Amino acid sequence: MFGGLGNLAGMLKQAKSLQENMQKMQAELAAQRYEGDAGAGLVRAEVNGKMELLRVKIDPKAAADVELLEDLVVAATAAATRKAQEAVREQMARLTGGLNLPGLTDLLGQAT
Repeated sequence: MFGGLGNLAGMLKQAKSLQENMQKMQAELAAQRYEGDAGAGLVRAEVNGKMELLRVKIDPKAAADVELLEDLVVAATAAATRKAQEAVREQMARLTGGLNLPGLTDLLGQAT
């Protein structure tokens, strides 16, 4: 009658372990830096694993054309963000053993 309780306890232990591992991974990702560039390096953007823009570096040569500069800033930021997102996906795959758990990546993004 109570045989399923042992299984439940095991599942709860696994869930707690997964939660602890996720918290550790979130901290590691938040400390990571990802750089993207645009315009052959005229603009460089740096984001962290929480997808926060940390820094933008602009070569003075890019300042002559404001519209181009604006486009380069957007492109560099997008490139850095893509690198960070890919790192998050890789870490999630490692953490979950390759299982695709719907909503887990969203949860990770909200919890960081």
